[in-house]
Amino acid sequence: MARSEATDRIEARRARGARFSFRVDVETKALVERAAELERRNLTDFCLTALAGAARETIARHETLVLSKRDRAVFFDALVHPPQPASRLRRAFKAERTHIES
Repeated sequence: MARSEATDRIEARRARGARFSFRVDVETKALVERAAELERRNLTDFCLTALAGAARETIARHETLVLSKRDRAVFFDALVHPPQPASRLRRAFKAERTHIES
């Protein structure tokens, strides 16, 4: 027997363990209620979806590096044609290698 959508929603609400509690001004509440109404969703579902979407976008924006064409070209050129290590870096590698082999 197929489960109803209402039953799925009730079980999803029970699974939610954490709560957010905050106040908004009257205009913001009316705006959000109107948007939820236009989407034909209840206020809680609308807010949770919007909040989760905004959180995902924020995380993606902070975890993604966007390079200009010039920056991308410089980056890939450095990967394909890496510069020769400076003498100080060669000495540091050599010193570290002696510590590892000992």
